[in-house]
Amino acid sequence: MRTFILLVISLSFCISTLYTQGPGNATPWRNKIAAPVWAALNENQVQNVLVVFKEQADLSGAFRIHGKIEKARFVYDRLVTTATQSQAGAIRLLRAQDAFFNSFHLVNAIAVDHAGPGLIEALAGLPEVARIAPDPAIPFQQPGRGPDPVTARGTIEWGIEKINAPAVWALGYTGQGITVAGADTGYEWAHPALKPHYRGYNKQDGSADHNYNWHDAIHEISPLSGDSIPDPANNPCGVNSTQPCDDHSHGTHTMGTMVGDDGQGNQIGVAPGADWIACRNMERGNGKPSSYIECFEWFMAPTDLNGQNADPAKAPHVINNSWYCSIGEGCTDISVNELMRQVVYNLRASGVVVVVSNGNFGSIGCNSTFGPPAYFEESFSVGATESNDTITGFSSRGPVLIDTSYRLKPNVVAPGAGIRSSVRYGGYAHYWGTSMAGPHVAGLVALVLSARPDLAGEVDLVEDLIEQSALPLFDTTACGSVSGQAHPNNTYGFGRADALAAVLKALTASPVSLAPEIPLEVRVYPNPLRQETVFSFPYLSGNNRIEIADAQGRLVFEYAWTASGAWRQPVSLANQPAGLYSWRIISDLGAASGKLVKW
Repeated sequence: MRTFILLVISLSFCISTLYTQGPGNATPWRNKIAAPVWAALNENQVQNVLVVFKEQADLSGAFRIHGKIEKARFVYDRLVTTATQSQAGAIRLLRAQDAFFNSFHLVNAIAVDHAGPGLIEALAGLPEVARIAPDPAIPFQQPGRGPDPVTARGTIEWGIEKINAPAVWALGYTGQGITVAGADTGYEWAHPALKPHYRGYNKQDGSADHNYNWHDAIHEISPLSGDSIPDPANNPCGVNSTQPCDDHSHGTHTMGTMVGDDGQGNQIGVAPGADWIACRNMERGNGKPSSYIECFEWFMAPTDLNGQNADPAKAPHVINNSWYCSIGEGCTDISVNELMRQVVYNLRASGVVVVVSNGNFGSIGCNSTFGPPAYFEESFSVGATESNDTITGFSSRGPVLIDTSYRLKPNVVAPGAGIRSSVRYGGYAHYWGTSMAGPHVAGLVALVLSARPDLAGEVDLVEDLIEQSALPLFDTTACGSVSGQAHPNNTYGFGRADALAAVLKALTASPVSLAPEIPLEVRVYPNPLRQETVFSFPYLSGNNRIEIADAQGRLVFEYAWTASGAWRQPVSLANQPAGLYSWRIISDLGAASGKLVKW
């Protein structure tokens, strides 16, 4: 079982290694500017950039929490608190310059559009800023499309049959009660195969409410779209669309494979009982890191159409991502790739499964998994197979060399050749690509969770169930040090996803439970206090953290440290108003909690 617990000490080390010249010494501002940004700056060009901050939230406590909503709220609160505190100075500067910017909390960063050299230099001079990274527009690799095979209406699509989804439906599990999400070129929500399954659609009166169910991260026309004049009217959806819209068909196709069924014989989806929500992260197939991040952030805590009143309880259970941020065409900066990895890590910590297409560079052979987010350890990456369970020629293979990890990829494979699904204008078409394989697995996640709702939020466990129940497949080619006859291998991963085997394995899995926390011995004095109190421990060992929240549950103080032996930790609330506060200590040795009163 994979476990991703990111400790404060390890993250701090990573950040200091990337962004400082020595322990405790801030990098000179010139060295904070990434090479592509610096090159454009020297030519006096305005450009889109990402301002990356040094401080990152500690989410290690999320692994102790059982329950998807509880995890999501914990992670959301931590991320928002960290971003709000560390971005304040930069936001004041940006507002003073009347700059157009987008502040993120899913990762501690700000996207700034059309920034001039003076603004970039001023931002780089802020001590809390770690890096000024590029935010380039990036075309994603299109899936293949060939002559459409004849498929009779009334026939369940071959990919759905191949992974044994109909056998799961026969058990009564169709994805009911589960929300799947897609970040893509957009979605034609009124398509007959999608409309009945849209979370915002009211089947009783035919109305639709797009609040909390749709977000458009496209705010301007991409320079890669080739328009002589970048006018929003050139895009069939425009920009900032207030209802789901697809300017390309790719997104509509992927959603159909997850949930599609028009009730008239077009059974194209793995989990037709699931609801779906969505975000557009590409403008006619052209995205950029900030648009990808914006969609991910919205999924963690969906908002109304005004971008207000975020609610982590409305987050999806699984997100399909049939796109990649190309290294060769923009995602070249280490800080951009690290931001993308943190995005996936933080979403996982909040209880969301992140399914990613593994890439369509299989013609290269081995070592062809190199586009973020597919190559990340935290991504659940999916390769593509033919109808006879052999790997497609285009499906990317491992091992991952780009970060010198040599990790095995993909995690599993699924049907991805000649997949018939929904496209714009109410139509259907056959596409080829790992873009088509990923949605099969996202739908499978919905089937597993509809059978075992108590597993919602237990990302590691759900992914392990899918891997361990997959049909093992083998190849004659060794990739890296792993033989093609090994299980898992770098061609097929753990094998072809099998929905029936995964659900049956889930149904027999033990109930999820967390071991009770060991009470931690601690003395708190004085209490009540006027300005400062002291937490005194007769013995500590390992990693420890104090959290103090006000009566409204807002975090007002947190501190993490390592210790061995007796320990005294002073805590000042001098800048806080009088009132009742709650405190909690989480340690490798146990946990404790209580109340504080400030006069």
